[in-house]
Amino acid sequence: MGLSNVSAGMGAIDTGLEIKKKRENDLVVALAGNPNVGKSTVFNVMTGLRQHTGNWAGKTVTNAQGYAFWGEQGYVLVDIPGCYSLHTRSAEEEVAKEFICSGVADVVVVVCDAVCLERNMGLVLQILELTERVVVCVNLMDEAEKKHIRIDLQGLQERLGVPVIGTAAREGVGIEAVYRAIDEAAGKAGNKENGAGENRKKGYRKKQEEDAAAELCRGLIRYEDAGYLGPDRKKDKIFTGKKTAIPILFLLLLGTFWLTIVGANYPSELLRAFFSFLEGKLMEGLLYVGMPETFREMLIYGVYRVVTWIVAVMLPPMAIFFPLFTIMEDSGYLPRVAFNLDKCFRRCHACGKQSLTMAMGFGCNAAGVVGCRIIDSPRERLIAIITNSFVPCNGRFPTLIAIIMMFFAGGVAGIGSSFAAALILAGFIMLGIGMTFLVSWLLSVTVLKGMPSSFVLELPPYRRPQIGRVIVRSVCDRTMFVLGRAVAAAAPAGIVIWILANIRIYDRTMLSCLADALNPFADLMGLDGVILLAFILGMPANEIVVPIMLMAYLSQGTLVEISDRHVLKQLLADNGWTWITAVSTMLFSLIHWPCATTCMTIRKETGSLKWTLASLLIPSVLGCILCMVFNFVARHLMFL
Repeated sequence: MGLSNVSAGMGAIDTGLEIKKKRENDLVVALAGNPNVGKSTVFNVMTGLRQHTGNWAGKTVTNAQGYAFWGEQGYVLVDIPGCYSLHTRSAEEEVAKEFICSGVADVVVVVCDAVCLERNMGLVLQILELTERVVVCVNLMDEAEKKHIRIDLQGLQERLGVPVIGTAAREGVGIEAVYRAIDEAAGKAGNKENGAGENRKKGYRKKQEEDAAAELCRGLIRYEDAGYLGPDRKKDKIFTGKKTAIPILFLLLLGTFWLTIVGANYPSELLRAFFSFLEGKLMEGLLYVGMPETFREMLIYGVYRVVTWIVAVMLPPMAIFFPLFTIMEDSGYLPRVAFNLDKCFRRCHACGKQSLTMAMGFGCNAAGVVGCRIIDSPRERLIAIITNSFVPCNGRFPTLIAIIMMFFAGGVAGIGSSFAAALILAGFIMLGIGMTFLVSWLLSVTVLKGMPSSFVLELPPYRRPQIGRVIVRSVCDRTMFVLGRAVAAAAPAGIVIWILANIRIYDRTMLSCLADALNPFADLMGLDGVILLAFILGMPANEIVVPIMLMAYLSQGTLVEISDRHVLKQLLADNGWTWITAVSTMLFSLIHWPCATTCMTIRKETGSLKWTLASLLIPSVLGCILCMVFNFVARHLMFL
């Protein structure tokens, strides 16, 4: 297969998508279908690309493009957003309809779910109203086989008058037949000689869509096991039950964080040791080529140390967290989270889909902001974007975990230490979720007034996650993407930090002067000037907050790492840290301004400087207020 680059829009309706043909006779093929039918999987198998797939509805509102060869023929495949209908109501439907109506596609392949085929037929009939060049791809035939569902594909083809192909895209079954059908449909474009099928199609179109779909499938689908939905319904009684749903969600959250904490320690130490060894070699190399000392130290002690610190601290937990998150997504549990939290968000006059974007924010707030495209209402989408940073991203976990282990869980021995840390961390996460609800409600009754919109949330079947693909997709598509953006933002920050730590004003570094200037305000929050300055300078990447603190406390000109937790705690205590300082720092780490990457993403997604500033200021102000209130109450109680 030949490959091309994936191109995607940023949520705008792109009727003028640039089609990247390699040869003039290449066929342009649009892949359409309901959400959660394996459409993106078909796209990936045909193109060899890794367009993100997920076992839940509405994950994308953009057109992705890829290239493939079959025989001598080339194909430009466009994966348009999944939708249930072309009657324009949502961004997904509008993007899909506009592309199909544009006439750019030579053939439209409509991907359907073999397990619930009748429900998919409404969209098939709507697309047939727009174009005759259609291929129906009945995907997930392997799942239908497991559930003892038999489908007469030949009979359906005769009734529709267009090719109908059965596939199991995850296994690559039936894909060659799809290529043959595409060639056939393209070759017969405009040919109306297939009279019987054509008359039947038009007959179905005159009926109401639901009645037409039912009549179309009548006698063609046989359910040999009437209780095939039984296992999923039993699971739903547990995962979506009124008494069990929220406790299970909390336990899964707790387990995910515990595995992340335990699993990330050792690889982080290995990476630090490797980068430390490499640092010496690089310094020798720059010295050998005669680079001036100032530039040498700026590159190594500034850029290199900041970047490698972020990689060592950020990569291992992301490599654990993202696969765990993707497993929940692949298994079908993630949309159940949206179902469970829908009532909470509706009471806040927000959208239940916000729970999905909030969950994405645990890995990366920038990814969570992009995920807000799945929310149809512009008002509710803005609420989700503004509040996404109230859940801590992967970059804030190291600071939270380090403080918890030093001040609150360090006295517990063995495995209990990591479990206690995970429990406290989960408690702080629940506080962040609570703040998300509170701010969503405040926005919805003030500047973003409105009632919550209705939406269709499909609960997909539970599926066994494809572990191999989950790992590859999580590491390549998510972990490395987020890490790359963090490194790009941190490299220039390393130069700024080095300059501030090495340029002196009257025998004092600029870093210490700025910290002293911030001391009065920071003291009101239970912090000190060094901590507040570290958060400000850590805006490009939250992972460097703690190293900046240590550099300032030790009056060093470079980032400093202390691996011994007890030594680090003593250093902080010597600089005035108490349990109040620790809690205040954790609260501010949980709720403060989004990182630079997230701010740039918000600006790009909203197209508005006003809402970007609102997304930055709202969590910042609330974080300061929360710290001040806690500091006042805690100090008052100490004097009682």
